Amino acid sequence: MTSKDPLLQPFQLKHLTLKNRVMSTAHEPAYSEDGMPKERYRLYHEEKAKGGIALTVIGGSAIVAPDSAPAFGNLYVYKDEIVPWFRELSDAVHAHGCAVMCQITHLGRRTNWNKADWLPVISPSPVREPAHRAFPKEAEDFDLRRVVKAYGDAARRCREGGLDGIEIEAYGHLFDAFWSPATNQRTDAYGGSLENRLRFGLEVLEEIRRQVGQDYIVGVRLVVDEDRKRQTGVDAAEGLEIARRLVATGWVDFLNVIKGHIDTDEALSHVIPSMGTPAAPHLALAGDVRREMGVPVFHAARINDVATARYAVSEGLLDMVGMTRAHMADPHIVAKIERGEEQQIRPCVGASYCIDRIYEGNEALCVHNPATGREATMPHVIRRTDGPTQKVVVVGAGPAGLEAARVAAARGHEVVLLEASAQTGGQVRLAAALSRRKEIVGIVDWRTEQCERLGVSMRFNILAEAEDVRAEKPDVAIIATGGLPNTSFLPDGEDLVVTTWDILSGAAKPADDVLLFDDNGAHPGMTAAEAIALAGARLEIATPERTLAPDVGGMNYPAYFKVFAEYGVTITLNQRLIGVRREGNKLAATLYSDYARATQERLVDQVVVEHGTLPFDDLYFALKPDSRNGGEIDIDALTAGQPQATVNNRDGAFQLFRIGDAVSSRNIHAAIYDALRLCVAM
Repeated sequence: MTSKDPLLQPFQLKHLTLKNRVMSTAHEPAYSEDGMPKERYRLYHEEKAKGGIALTVIGGSAIVAPDSAPAFGNLYVYKDEIVPWFRELSDAVHAHGCAVMCQITHLGRRTNWNKADWLPVISPSPVREPAHRAFPKEAEDFDLRRVVKAYGDAARRCREGGLDGIEIEAYGHLFDAFWSPATNQRTDAYGGSLENRLRFGLEVLEEIRRQVGQDYIVGVRLVVDEDRKRQTGVDAAEGLEIARRLVATGWVDFLNVIKGHIDTDEALSHVIPSMGTPAAPHLALAGDVRREMGVPVFHAARINDVATARYAVSEGLLDMVGMTRAHMADPHIVAKIERGEEQQIRPCVGASYCIDRIYEGNEALCVHNPATGREATMPHVIRRTDGPTQKVVVVGAGPAGLEAARVAAARGHEVVLLEASAQTGGQVRLAAALSRRKEIVGIVDWRTEQCERLGVSMRFNILAEAEDVRAEKPDVAIIATGGLPNTSFLPDGEDLVVTTWDILSGAAKPADDVLLFDDNGAHPGMTAAEAIALAGARLEIATPERTLAPDVGGMNYPAYFKVFAEYGVTITLNQRLIGVRREGNKLAATLYSDYARATQERLVDQVVVEHGTLPFDDLYFALKPDSRNGGEIDIDALTAGQPQATVNNRDGAFQLFRIGDAVSSRNIHAAIYDALRLCVAM
């Protein structure tokens, strides 16, 4: 039967029939090798094709020229050697009935000169981009001629590689920098009037058509409204006129709509919104473009749930809906919709861990799907074991324990999950205590539902001891008891401080005058700091780091900093808390500078500390003598996805493992990955 679901309707894009309305828009996960889309890159996109998506766009900012130096793992589409890699990828994706395109660009000023070939960065005018910090050279006539041809050459390579089309990136890069008065201060034929500012872009489009012909699909992902509050840029009216003129050439087959500017981290956080922001904030603008332009319109910005995506298509706001981060969380969204399993879709919680890692120079990873980007070694769909089933006892129902229980049960094992509290969640529920970050609870809610569906026996309010585990007669015991706040770093006054856990759990209320010492540099300290500021306290954050919260990435720190700015939070760098003592009805906190080699004091009502956790591992060590492996993990087998076979005690009754923060203080992704790669081989 033909489905009536708006998302499952086919869409005709020129000569190309897209089998449904769901796509993954261009983004760069930094899975490339030597600028080429090799196995890891191919498998990542192939998985989405297997999962039923209609169109995946590769090469987020694939670069067309060597003076567009790679900023974050970009593909080198200016090299002929990329063509066979494109063919391999396109063949793999096409085999599953999915189309594939490539986004091409010249980064312009959105990179730096001290990379790759150390060539000067070019832009319409020498206006510096704060985010990447290069001072660009004003592009000369010969630069423009060279880059125009490079765009055409790049498009031709995409066609030769079997890709179904290309998309020109036109927000924050060279192509659209000519449009915006914020970045184009030229007085020649490429500056001033809108006609002049569009000249370079039209030359690029003409050259692309010259090289690939009129029958090849060419689109533009363009900023329609730069949303610049204090600076002249492209507003919605001019953006619509730009779109209108591009379409009028007959060279553009679709528009992919963006709102905002990306030259600062704060600005980018609105273009790619994270948790705590409204769903699909730019959807209305995309709908305006679709109504006025008469060409297919695509769009993606925090459309991370099926209901919002379905609304966008059913109301005629979009032709193709981008669910890009959502497919990093679950690449099988469409297949689950088709099977009537919508409730089983692993939700994107908007944590932006994926993008944060990119802007820290790492590859993109989903905070709670460790198989994404690891398709060569980790499965997205857990298969039943071919071997004998076992009884698995998991202790602790935080993200690590829940993932272990889910995967072991999906493998067909009998699973018992013991949890000390009355509900699942562990430290994730502490993070979710901050209203702005409440969506993060989806990480544990989804796993709880999966465990229930798979028949895991979940028992709560049990502070498991060794005899409780032994009584279950397990074949495998997995200790996922997490950690407890570490205050042991403080030589004096440990008993006088409270922890970020105390603040977020409500065990301690913020006092009037608070010093928060953060020696972790990640979300726990910042989450507690935001909660303290919102409670109305006078807050100073002290850290021994040279920057605040270095492990909080560019998509997440703007929201924290916004609160800190609004509430007058004081930030003190390069200071280490070395002692706390009582002084009357106050606390005297002593801070030490490694640089000045001197101390200073703060008199406050409350000292809050964040120094990670220490493993809550008593149960693990109590069970070690009874285990066959003595708790040892074969690291080579673990990283290869092979079963654990270590035997150190032939009289032992079970295998014993510990995972997550029960091993050491890390993060959610590490905890879940521990569990997946251990249990998927079980």
